[in-house]
Amino acid sequence: MVGGLDIDRTRIGWWLVGLVLGAAVLYVVYSFVGTFVFGIFLYYATRPVYKRLRRRIRPASLAAATALFALALPVLLLMAYTAAIGLQEFNNIAKKTDIDGLQGAIQPYIDVSTLARSPEELLANPDPALIEEIGRSALGYLGFIGNAVLHLFVMIAIAFYLLRDDHRLSRFFRRQFGDEGGVAEAYVRAVDRDFNSIFFGNILNALLTGTIGAASYNTLNMFAPTELVIPYPTLLGLLTGAASLIPIVGMKLVYFPVSAYLGIETALADPAFLWFPALFFVVSLVVVDTIPDLVLRPYVSGRNLHVGLVMLAYIFGPLMFGWYGIFLGPMILVLVVHFVRIVLPELVAGEPIRPWAVDPTYLFDREPSAANAGETFGSGGSSAEVGETEAADAADSASADGTSASDETGADGSDGVETPPGRTDR
Repeated sequence: MVGGLDIDRTRIGWWLVGLVLGAAVLYVVYSFVGTFVFGIFLYYATRPVYKRLRRRIRPASLAAATALFALALPVLLLMAYTAAIGLQEFNNIAKKTDIDGLQGAIQPYIDVSTLARSPEELLANPDPALIEEIGRSALGYLGFIGNAVLHLFVMIAIAFYLLRDDHRLSRFFRRQFGDEGGVAEAYVRAVDRDFNSIFFGNILNALLTGTIGAASYNTLNMFAPTELVIPYPTLLGLLTGAASLIPIVGMKLVYFPVSAYLGIETALADPAFLWFPALFFVVSLVVVDTIPDLVLRPYVSGRNLHVGLVMLAYIFGPLMFGWYGIFLGPMILVLVVHFVRIVLPELVAGEPIRPWAVDPTYLFDREPSAANAGETFGSGGSSAEVGETEAADAADSASADGTSASDETGADGSDGVETPPGRTDR
């Protein structure tokens, strides 16, 4: 009893310990927020592939490693190389224009980008002196490169353990924070669904489109007539990928003006080469614009967010937080939108919080029927795929502790019907 209040000093002490530990965790996350955010992006970008590999590859660790090192790592290295070439081209533009402020902000990255050389340059001139020059330059930026490799390792580690143990994390969350009304679970499911849409759909589409554009334009330049080339092809490809975040007209805002510029330049110089601007336009329309849109867009699992809000999140995120803002901005948008839709109406009304504060058809899918099972929230695939993945996870867990998968789940594997404890299936 302190001052007339019944205070449990032991409980207060543990609360203080918890606050200190929580503050330490928040400080670590804040110090490496870009690394953590990009690790979450890698998780959502590779999760659909992992769920399909998981049905054929065991254990789960091998499936997660395969998804990351066979898909994510090569794509990251290709994008890093493309970005380095794009920075070199941006530096060439900056030398001819008055953008010293922006150039000064990214000058350290421009310096490191000089390590990247085009493959045709190395193959056409296999001079040992050139290799030695690249090696000396790399040693000069050894600290920067080592720091980048460390962050890359942490990103891949975060994505790896999220892929392998996301089902365990989900069970822990439901046990520890689940409420009677299912509000927390409804909120997390809605957030998970839109994270999958944002990261696997929109951003991955933009990154891959930018890489395809850069490769296509550099290839076109190999066949371009003399003194008639695509200006800054790698940077142009990256701009095309970034513009794909703008619905419908995004990429066209980039390659339409460039096509017109090439057409006018060719018509004034030598009309016999007008086939090249036409070829550029066709490649941009078909290879860079249409094919990625038809192949990649169908994987977007849902478009429940207003496209204008998403576009603003992509714009203001990098402006406020830096390079990782392109991932963090949409994440904040998703968290805020679903809080406003699910929780805020009941908080304002002062009523008990329920997950059906808004139209329940928005929050929950209907239960899949025996004849036609639909997709489940946060699964990234069909319910059948999720069931197979969970069964495989149960089998891996069982092999580790000596129990069978059916013992862990309490179900008889012969008919898939749950058997109550203490009874046998007749």
